[in-house]
Amino acid sequence: MRFERKYRVENLSMPHIRQIIKSHPASFYKLYPNRTVNNIYFDTPNMVCLNENLMGINVRKKYRARWYGDDIRTIIAPKLEIKYKENELGGKTTFPLSPFELSGIKGLQKEVNNLVPQQFALQATLLNSYERSYWGTKDGKFRITIDSNLRFHSLLHSPNFKQYLHRDHVVIVELKYEREDEKDLRRITRFLPFRLSKNSKYVNGILLTQ
Repeated sequence: MRFERKYRVENLSMPHIRQIIKSHPASFYKLYPNRTVNNIYFDTPNMVCLNENLMGINVRKKYRARWYGDDIRTIIAPKLEIKYKENELGGKTTFPLSPFELSGIKGLQKEVNNLVPQQFALQATLLNSYERSYWGTKDGKFRITIDSNLRFHSLLHSPNFKQYLHRDHVVIVELKYEREDEKDLRRITRFLPFRLSKNSKYVNGILLTQ
C-alpha cells in the first residue's frame, strides 16, 4: 500500500510543468522514456465501481486491463490490474492476460471474469489512452508521473472502436510514495505549486463520454 496524491492541472503548459519538476530541490530526474498507457476499464452492470467513487466510499476496487505502446488494436502483453483503495492509501494486484484485439472484447471479458469471479459479471465500459512521463528523486523515495493527451472512448455506447472522439485537455500530476515516507512529504509538496484534487480517469471518462 502506498500514498497516491493527484493534482489536476488545467492552467499550466506541459513545458512549464516539466520545468517545475526538474527544478525541484529534491532533484527529480527522468526514470524512463515516455510511453503511451492504454486501459480498458471494467465495471458491474449497475456500475458499482463508478458509483462507489462518486459517493466517496473509502474502501473500493477498480478493474482494468492495461498495456503500453501506440498500437491500440492488437494488444500484446496486457495485464489485468485490480486496484484497491483504502482512504488515501492505494495498491494493486496484477495478473497476465492473453493477447487480444479490440474486436475481441467479449473474449477479454470472459478471461477477466474467470480471474476475478464476482457476484455480477464485469463488463468492459471504457477505453482510454494517455502519454506518461516518469520522474523520481535521487533517494528513490518519491515518484511523480505526468499524464497528458488524455483520450476516451465509451465501450458501453459504442463497443466497436474506430477512433478517439473525446479528450480531456488537462495534465494529471501524481505523487507516489510509501507509507513510511509520509514524514518527509512536506519537503516535497512545499515546492509543488499544484492544488491537490480528487481525480479518477475512469470517472472522468465515463462522464465525458455519456
